Amino acid sequence: MVNPTDSGVNRQPMDAGIPDYSERHGGDFEHLPRDSIRIRSMQQDDLDGVVRIDGKLTGHARRDYFTAKLQEMMSETGVRVSLIAEIDSLTVGFIMARIDFGEFGHAEAAAVIDTIGVNPDYGHGGIASALLSQLLINLEALHVERVGTRVGWNNLELLGFLSAKGFAPAQQLSLVKVI
Repeated sequence: MVNPTDSGVNRQPMDAGIPDYSERHGGDFEHLPRDSIRIRSMQQDDLDGVVRIDGKLTGHARRDYFTAKLQEMMSETGVRVSLIAEIDSLTVGFIMARIDFGEFGHAEAAAVIDTIGVNPDYGHGGIASALLSQLLINLEALHVERVGTRVGWNNLELLGFLSAKGFAPAQQLSLVKVI
């Protein structure tokens, strides 16, 4: 019941004391790189663009490798979540990932990023961020809670990028034996 002597003049709003982080001039939503770069699912006819970008980045022609990866992606029963970034209908970046449903005796849906590449002519334009952002959205929709990748210890640019996106060293030690 309302008290008739209470005018409400000295009442504080319900959100009093809670900081207001909204922008003063509208739009509470941050513009994301994936909003201005077309990101789509990778298709078989993307091979030339992927090989071209990878060649610019590595200095090697790895057409056979990517042909096999694309064939696996298109024909295998495993879930693939590989994406292409386009600007003006030109392939400018890609990310290739897969979902594994466990390894080493542990049943767990986790994703692995196999490779990521951005045409150096478009570097530092938000393309890698857009690709990774869309990949994470797709993985979340598939109820994947963990994504990992392997990076060369001396690939400082990629390590810095992934670190800035929340990736951290895994609690596993990778061992190898040359035979």
